[in-house]
Amino acid sequence: MSSTVTSPARTIRIGSRKSQLALVQTYWVQEQLHKHYPDRDFEVQTMSTHGDKILDVALSKIGDKGLFTKELEVGMLNQEIDLAVHSLKDLPTALPEGLVLGCVTERENPADALVLHAKHQGKQLDTLPEGAVIGTSSLRRLAQLRYHFPHFTFKDIRGNLNTRLGKLDAGEFDALILAAAGLKRLDMSDRIHQVIPSEISLHAVGQGALGIECRGDDPEILDVLKAIEHSPTAQRCYAERAFLRELEGGCQVPIGVNTEIKGNNLILTGMVARLDGTSLIKDTVTGEATEAEALGVELAQLLRQQGAQEILDEIFAQIQR
Repeated sequence: MSSTVTSPARTIRIGSRKSQLALVQTYWVQEQLHKHYPDRDFEVQTMSTHGDKILDVALSKIGDKGLFTKELEVGMLNQEIDLAVHSLKDLPTALPEGLVLGCVTERENPADALVLHAKHQGKQLDTLPEGAVIGTSSLRRLAQLRYHFPHFTFKDIRGNLNTRLGKLDAGEFDALILAAAGLKRLDMSDRIHQVIPSEISLHAVGQGALGIECRGDDPEILDVLKAIEHSPTAQRCYAERAFLRELEGGCQVPIGVNTEIKGNNLILTGMVARLDGTSLIKDTVTGEATEAEALGVELAQLLRQQGAQEILDEIFAQIQR
């Protein structure tokens, strides 16, 4: 009598950047997958990306296509890892051939946050003094804040979250603008002095959500990831990513978004601004949440009709100099 031998399920290898925030996010994904598949093994493998290694140059100057993702993507294509956990805002809208966005997890608050030096305790953006030095590495934040607060001084800042907060606390800056989600994930919510309203700063595409990338020809991994997909977040982020893709903007262009789902409808707001803050184009579209990507394309075309492409062309020319 013959017996069937069942081979053990393969160990699933999860790729992550080495930064503290990346690891917190990746271990959270590992934990969620373990909850759904307690009999499976999920191991984390870390890699340093190009963006992690170059800390003394503004992001906009070194090119942002895959800055924090490329090494992980090579690892997947070479079968060294099976999936990679990204802050979705870092993941380019056009992925390498063979790779797909396999899953989007439930979003933390995607808003930007104001973090202040102790001497400004109790203040908010509109009560900071003229000339206050604001640190940000994001052209999106910079353009919107210059539009609303032209009397501030803006200064580029790089490095991981602890490095940035150290520079703030040492007095190099009066305030920083950071993602509320990252601060929350690192148990630093107490550093948030103000969650900046979307009327002042529309957030980055995908901000607050995790995107899990994998090989498109690996049905086992795609099936495993379905367990932690959050459909409303995915719909919001697909709309945002389609908007960004249609405008051909990377994460280092002043493009901001805000999304909301009400019933079956998705409301998408988007903006494009000049780097110097002298002009800002913003509009909103509403439609079926199931048509998320079409809504993103529609909004991009609407802003293009209002002059967004001229602004983007001007910015690309400035960055290339």
